[in-house]
Amino acid sequence: MTQDAPHLRIEAPSTWIVRFAPLVAANGRVLDVACGQGRHSVFFAARGCRVTAVDRNALALAGLAGLARITPVEADIETALWPLPGERFDAVIVTNYLHRALLPDVITAVADDGVLLYETFARGNEAYGKPSNPDFLLEPGELLWTVAERLTVVAFEQGVVAPARPAVLQRVAAVGAARAWPPSLPA
Repeated sequence: MTQDAPHLRIEAPSTWIVRFAPLVAANGRVLDVACGQGRHSVFFAARGCRVTAVDRNALALAGLAGLARITPVEADIETALWPLPGERFDAVIVTNYLHRALLPDVITAVADDGVLLYETFARGNEAYGKPSNPDFLLEPGELLWTVAERLTVVAFEQGVVAPARPAVLQRVAAVGAARAWPPSLPA
């Protein structure tokens, strides 16, 4: 559980997100897509970022209401129009979520010098549990080639990880074309 907002009982942030968080400016604008209870929203707000936390679950978002530097936005991003047209962010964070039709919107939301940190399930995860529906599982290399069309990939991983329960994941950290190269990477 996170210590950043003791009244919230949410999971700790993803180790992938924490590893590459130093690529995000401390006062940057962050978009947390399909944020759920907001574990990454709380993490980035605690680092001084201004976070827009988007999810369709009003109950989950209610736990973020009133927290400093977090703006909850209730939106069903799978059945309605993208709720933030034209807005660009210093960082876009997505974990444990895949709706392929939204990938162009997610990538376009990254500022020219911004960062995309994305981690979600991939084919093979069905051997370990849910999600097991192929609609919610990336194909091998899919996240890499989708992101690399517009952004410069800093790091990519795919395969079995074994935190509390094993899962098959793909993870990418990527930066916009205007970002100084090479970016300062975390250790």
